[in-house]
Amino acid sequence: MKKILGAALILAFVTPALAADEFWVVQDVKTKKCTIVDKKPMTTETTVVGDGKVFKTRTEAETGMKTVKVCTTN
Repeated sequence: MKKILGAALILAFVTPALAADEFWVVQDVKTKKCTIVDKKPMTTETTVVGDGKVFKTRTEAETGMKTVKVCTTN
C-alpha cells in the first residue's frame, strides 16, 4: 500500500511539470494580436491558430507563430 501511495505522490508532482512543456499560438479575438501561452486556452477570448498545433518549446512556438498567416499580417 505504501508503494501505491508513493507512486501516486510522485505522479502528482511530475504530471504538472510535464504539462508545462506545451505551448500554443493564440490570437485575441478582439485585438487580433497573437501570443504564445503555456496552457491550452479554455475561453472564448482567444482562438488557437496554426491548425491548433502544440509546440514542445517556446522557441518552436515563436518560430511557428512567424509562419501563421493571421499572425504575420497584423
